Amino acid sequence: MYKLLPFSFTRIAGHEILVNEVGDMQIVPLGTVEKIVEKQLDEKSDLFKTLHANFFLSDSVIHPLFDIYVERLAEKKSFLDSHTALHIFVLTLRCNQNCVYCQASSQQESNCHVTMTKHTMKKSVELMFRSRSPHLTMEFQGGEPSLEFELLKYGIELAEKRNIGECRQITYVLCTNSINLTDRVLELCKKHRVLISTSLDGPDYLHNKNRGKTDSYNKVVAGIAKAREALGFDRVSALMTTSVEGLNYPIEIVDEYVKLKFSNIFIRALNPYGLATNNENWDDYTNRFIEFYKQALNHIIDLNKRGFFFREEYATIILKKMITSFNSGFVDLQSPAGIVNSVIVYNYDGYVYASDESRMLAEMGDYTFRIGSVDDDYEQLVYCEKVKNWAKVWANETLAGCSDCALKTYCGADPVRNHSTQGDIYGFRPGSLLCKKNKAIIEYIIELIITRGEEVLPIFKSWFL
Repeated sequence: MYKLLPFSFTRIAGHEILVNEVGDMQIVPLGTVEKIVEKQLDEKSDLFKTLHANFFLSDSVIHPLFDIYVERLAEKKSFLDSHTALHIFVLTLRCNQNCVYCQASSQQESNCHVTMTKHTMKKSVELMFRSRSPHLTMEFQGGEPSLEFELLKYGIELAEKRNIGECRQITYVLCTNSINLTDRVLELCKKHRVLISTSLDGPDYLHNKNRGKTDSYNKVVAGIAKAREALGFDRVSALMTTSVEGLNYPIEIVDEYVKLKFSNIFIRALNPYGLATNNENWDDYTNRFIEFYKQALNHIIDLNKRGFFFREEYATIILKKMITSFNSGFVDLQSPAGIVNSVIVYNYDGYVYASDESRMLAEMGDYTFRIGSVDDDYEQLVYCEKVKNWAKVWANETLAGCSDCALKTYCGADPVRNHSTQGDIYGFRPGSLLCKKNKAIIEYIIELIITRGEEVLPIFKSWFL
């Protein structure tokens, strides 16, 4: 008699969806789970052989391919092996825009008291190299980091000098609104192969409204073109944030990215930090965002059907978890959570935070996720009592409402969001709007695979294979 291996299940589009601990998914008819549990499956059937080959059940106490199962599980959690890879340097809160939803609590460009010192930069770079990761990403954020050219240059040169003896693979990323991409900024980026990650929320009427400026769109588009010419198309990417106004334009936003010759878009929801907390109705926003996302994704699928390769990044991350044996590397959908494990933030004020959202909370007066100062020892930061307490609740495999969810392998734990929206780091899944959003999107992707598999699967696989 066969034995059951750990798996969870849910029902979507008239089918049962079985998902095991390594993320393998099987779509089966309704009633299949009952047959599996009641040991009513024919062990000579194709269904039994499929479930056996994919680690849902075993014909012996120990599955004959158990070593492969263990290796695959280890691969899914491999981001833990070398510790923190993403290191965010918040150079300044100074900004030359006035975004209506600013989540970073940016300040006026003239405010000179919200910029990192060279001492803080030096200490931050030293801490970054204390991480064991052979691959380091040094990401510069703000405010608008390009306003601090000398500090940007100083940080990169410090890392380059230190790396002569370290021999790490370093990726530099400048997160910028592209309005201040001067010749010397781009020369620095070209010299050190710095990637440009910019922000574009859609067509001119939407982007300008979100930025609180009448000329922002034209300046951003000009900056993108200038960066592409100096660095190459593949060195410039863009992100969008879905404002309340943006919810009205799913098709137009996608088409704007296509018009500007981007090959992808990352459809991101607002996060409840900074000015975005002024949103009056988060329940309504979440419901509307889910529908907005579905409309945008379907439009992107139609574009691909017409011969335009265009990828939606959030769906790609989920699909990679769903279809391949590899971890996506996206810190927001990791378990254990990405905070500290995958990302650390060195703030302009000399303090160190567990994630980008953690420093956003600090600007709102909440220092829960501050783990220390750049003058502290690395071990003192990453193994402090705060981090040890977070570790008790940062794996969704152990959280009520997550541990028995069939979609947990594709999702992640987020103690920071739980704290900011629900008042405790554990969180309550039935009342979590983040859970509602993630679950709805994952379920919709599975629904598309069930109902339009022959049509969408080749497109989906082209996004990451």
